[in-house]
Amino acid sequence: MSSRQFDVIVIGGGPAGSSAAGLLAKKGVNVLLLEREKFPRYHIGESLITGCIEVLEELGVRDRVEALGFVKKYGGSLVWGKDGRWNFSFDHGQPEYPHAYNVRRADFDALLLTRARELGTEVVEEAVVKEPVIEDGRVTGVRYAVRGGGEQEVRASFVLDASGQGRALGRHVSEVQWHDDLRNVAVWTYYQNGESLTGDEAGNIFIEHVPGGWFWYIPLNDGTHSVGFVTPVDEAKASGLDLPALFAAKIAESVHVKHLLAEGRQVSAFRNARDWSYTCERFTGPGWMLVGDAAGFVDPLFSTGVTLAMMAARAAADAVPHILADPAREEAVRERYESSYREFLGNIISFVRFFYDAGLDRKAYYEYAQALVDPKKLFFPREDFVTLISGLNRLRPIFDLSGDPAPAGPSGTAGSGSEAGPSDVVPDTVPDEPVPAPA
Repeated sequence: MSSRQFDVIVIGGGPAGSSAAGLLAKKGVNVLLLEREKFPRYHIGESLITGCIEVLEELGVRDRVEALGFVKKYGGSLVWGKDGRWNFSFDHGQPEYPHAYNVRRADFDALLLTRARELGTEVVEEAVVKEPVIEDGRVTGVRYAVRGGGEQEVRASFVLDASGQGRALGRHVSEVQWHDDLRNVAVWTYYQNGESLTGDEAGNIFIEHVPGGWFWYIPLNDGTHSVGFVTPVDEAKASGLDLPALFAAKIAESVHVKHLLAEGRQVSAFRNARDWSYTCERFTGPGWMLVGDAAGFVDPLFSTGVTLAMMAARAAADAVPHILADPAREEAVRERYESSYREFLGNIISFVRFFYDAGLDRKAYYEYAQALVDPKKLFFPREDFVTLISGLNRLRPIFDLSGDPAPAGPSGTAGSGSEAGPSDVVPDTVPDEPVPAPA
């Protein structure tokens, strides 16, 4: 096998991989991106949060996203806790980003992959990564095969795994810590003629807690609504129903979703996935980093998946040029990425766990968010709540080498510093490798 050399190999062409590749290429880094599917392709995870807007702007595609006509999402509406029905607006957190979008992932992801190409990334689709190349404990490349072709080997100074729950690289270099208290399953489908929220709630994701789980209800720009039900695996088993039947039974138990779908007509088959939250034991190692769902998957309650993936991608794209410019700093830069990413992800998981107590009031949720991200109480609790669930945490960036000059990329292009925070979606699920079946 002949072996080509790149500065960076990115595994996966979803929002994490395309964002990381595009931002690195923009800085003059020689990048190869390997994607196992042929785009466009279907994916769940349609509801974004505002933390991704800065990444879209840095990639230079915000106007293109706007032009696709996606539904603008200004916040969320919930039936949760003692307060019954309530809502939040993104402009309570950081007003310069008052809305995100509810997207068709096939279109959104294809746009990001196209942009990565435009910025100089070499993209190979239908490329299945077989294994990493490891020499003296360092990842120095990967072996992959394009469907229908033979195996190839490529080398790089650094490898980013953004392959989602498939963890194409990560499963070889890091164990996984499963969060057993967040062992959920999701079942979803699409409806036409569902009633939309109006007024200040127009475009919001609607979340309704029902006994044994919760529903999402997301308006899309083709006139359909994405409707899904999330429940603990044990609850699903105890019901004795298959997932479509359980979905129908819980619709009947709901108050608001049932009303919203009174005139609705199901227009697609059911899909399902295990939303079993996890965190990898290591996010980095010699020659590699994990990004997005490859590093950890967070319960979809606050739609954090896509945005967190893009923010982590931006953090990796800031970190790697420091390593390429000065290899002696690699361990310190990797440690900074690992610790700050892990802290941020841990805060999201902690808040999701707290929020699953549906017997509290809004004040308790606001104050817990403040304790996580703003312990000095520099802002109001409601603002901290919105900041946390929108991915715009100004106080705890995923990666920040404050005071360090931005290094030049391998081709002499200066890199730019940035801040990053977490964020959105309904599940980035359907793993590419077998996930242990719930016991």
